[in-house]
Amino acid sequence: MDRSAIYRLQSSQKPELTFERGIDLRIKRIAALLMALTMIFAVSACGTGVGGAAPAQVTAETPTSAPATQEPTVEPTQEPTEPPVEEPAVEQATIKVSWWGADARHNATQEAINKFMELNSDVKVDVQFAAWDGWEEAMSTQFFAGTAPDMNQINWNWITSFSSDGSKFVDLNKYSNIIDLTQFNQNSLDQCVLAGELQAIPVSMTGRIFYWNETTFEKAGVSTPKTLEELYAAADAFHSVLGDDYYPLSLGEYDRAILLVYYLESIYGKAWVVDDQLNYTKEEIEVGLQFFNELEEKGVIPSIETIAGDGAASLDKNPKWIEGKYAGIFEWDSSAPKFRDALAEGQNLVVGDYFTDIGDFKGGFSKVSLAFAISETSKYPEQCARLIEFLLNDDQGTAIMASQRGIPLSKKALDNCIENDLLDSLTAEANVKVLDWVSYPLDPKFEDAKLKGTPDGTYIDVFSGLSYGDYDVPEAADVLISGINAVLGS
Repeated sequence: MDRSAIYRLQSSQKPELTFERGIDLRIKRIAALLMALTMIFAVSACGTGVGGAAPAQVTAETPTSAPATQEPTVEPTQEPTEPPVEEPAVEQATIKVSWWGADARHNATQEAINKFMELNSDVKVDVQFAAWDGWEEAMSTQFFAGTAPDMNQINWNWITSFSSDGSKFVDLNKYSNIIDLTQFNQNSLDQCVLAGELQAIPVSMTGRIFYWNETTFEKAGVSTPKTLEELYAAADAFHSVLGDDYYPLSLGEYDRAILLVYYLESIYGKAWVVDDQLNYTKEEIEVGLQFFNELEEKGVIPSIETIAGDGAASLDKNPKWIEGKYAGIFEWDSSAPKFRDALAEGQNLVVGDYFTDIGDFKGGFSKVSLAFAISETSKYPEQCARLIEFLLNDDQGTAIMASQRGIPLSKKALDNCIENDLLDSLTAEANVKVLDWVSYPLDPKFEDAKLKGTPDGTYIDVFSGLSYGDYDVPEAADVLISGINAVLGS
């Protein structure tokens, strides 16, 4: 019996049925209903095709109140999105670098360091720099206290002064896999070897040579001098034409010590120091000291008292140099740009020549001008070595540095600078003249702080004492010899 039959039966019953009969009838109706439902569920079950049986055929008359089972609609699933892989944080080493110099060197070095950091994100570089005045004394304190920066621009003699036992500077042979040492000639590298260790990488070679303010000489009506006699004649013209505060040459105490050696080597043809022994007699040294008395007496150079009265920390900051009243210097070829750049507009600085009328020999010396060294106390010597390689050999680094520390010794750097016309022409011209002329070595102790340091160095004492009249020539010679022998250990 289907469900419609049950509905017809229910509607055909009369209301006057007795109570008992009504109960029996309800029971029968319920039983019939249960039987019909059982049949319907059985048909539905057969229609599912369970067990692979053919699904039941459903006709139009067959009630469809229970729809056939449908497969659920499955929405396409997305692949689970993996969280982005985070690059591991780069551990950054911080190194500190020190140097001295003028503004042009400061600016170039900072620009090169910024480029290095751009290319080496794992290295941060802090800098420490200033002018030369008081710099050596400050660095000496830091080296001996173990607080020096990781990487330092050093003077060549600092290896002897601060690290004669190899205790202050790293042996850079250990980092030859980073620094391309083949770019430097072995002779220049050997000058930085002490205690069997390569304690620094030389940047350039340098020597002292004359520079003249051509503009002032023209105002005086004379040419820049090529001989000592022409220098004396220029002094007469300066004072008669321009005034008593004009001088063709200006020399501080240390400048005079270097010119003394050039003058004596030109006359006597021998090195200043040989095997840690002063190679000149007192009488020979007196000849040289008398030469400086003559320079002052003839008005070629101002006295030390006059220079001190100018109140300038260095000659390039002296108003008399800037204005052209002091018209000449005897200076390192690598230092020329700062003196030229200090001149007032309209002044023209030119490279001079060595005097040929002093003696029969080519006096004067060359030396490693500057070098880079890594402190033994540095925690990051490898990163420092990478920076040295960038500054001295890399095309980008050397293009920025150019000749700010002199004409590069690195073959690769020199080729890069020449090819791209990056060298300072004044420095390059002077460097060629220096290296072509000088023939004597420089004793590394010549620049010892006890000799050239201010205010108590031997050179300061001797040449200021001589200029002020506190010493006569023999007394000044005794003081000079004593001071040199004390440093040499003689």
